[in-house]
Parts: sequence; structure tokens; C-alpha cells
Amino acid sequence: MKTSLTKFIDSFYFLFRRFMPLQTYRYAMCGGSNQVFDLCLYFIFYNFIFDKLNVDLYFFVLSPHIASLFFVFPITFTTGFLLNRFITFEASNLPWKVQVFRYFVVGMGALFLSYICMKILVDMLAIYPTPSRLLTILVTVTYSYLLQKRFSFRVV
Repeated sequence: MKTSLTKFIDSFYFLFRRFMPLQTYRYAMCGGSNQVFDLCLYFIFYNFIFDKLNVDLYFFVLSPHIASLFFVFPITFTTGFLLNRFITFEASNLPWKVQVFRYFVVGMGALFLSYICMKILVDMLAIYPTPSRLLTILVTVTYSYLLQKRFSFRVV
């Protein structure tokens, strides 16, 4: 499956060869598809699962846009790690346990950054949650790429 997916992704690389190296292209394709998946899940959680209502977790109450962010994270964290490990940064020779720990640390930073952005965009600026999530994704992509490349999946 890994080989088939890599071949499929690489089959469109000729369109971008002049603009970016293969690894950056693969990161953009894998990360981009994972972010589209994230945005779709976010929309479903916000609009249908939480039905735009606050989520009472007994100890505290989460607004639906923040609850959606936190509930979608473990799903896209897993798919993102697998895509990055096996497609984008396959040359990394760090043990997978080190990679997943580092990926988690970077992911938590991105989650915190997303939380701050969502609080500002939705709660302070009153922008609808789904477009706010899209803007937040644009902010966290650069942060994530630089840290994943130089920290989580670096080649030793």
C-alpha cells in the first residue's frame, strides 16, 4: 500500500518539480490531504455530532468549536504521523518511538497554536468556526513543516 500511495503521489510531481524538492512536495500532498480530512471531520463534529452545542464534560464545558478541535486531533494526528513517517520522511533513521514522541510534541504545539487562533477568530472576532479552522490550518502548516523536518523526522 505504501508503494502504491507513494507512486500515486509522485505521479503528479512533474507539475511541481520546478518549484520545490520532492520531500517538500510529498509533505504538501500528505499534509494537505490530511488537513482536508481534518477540515471535513471538524465540520462534521461541529455541525452534526456536537450540533453547535456546548459539550459538558462534567469538570468543564467546551464550546462546540473547541470541542471539535480537540476531538478531531487524535484522528488526524494518527493519519498525519503515518503519512509523514512512511511517505514524506521515509529517509529518517530515527526509531519510530522517538519519531512518534517528537511528532506528538510538535502536534501538541500545533494544537495549542490552533486553540489560540480559534479563540481569537471565533470568540473575539466572531468569524464562523469552519472558515476560522481553515485560517488556523494555514498558520499551523508552516510551524509543523519546519519542526517535523528538523526535529521529528530528521536524518541523523
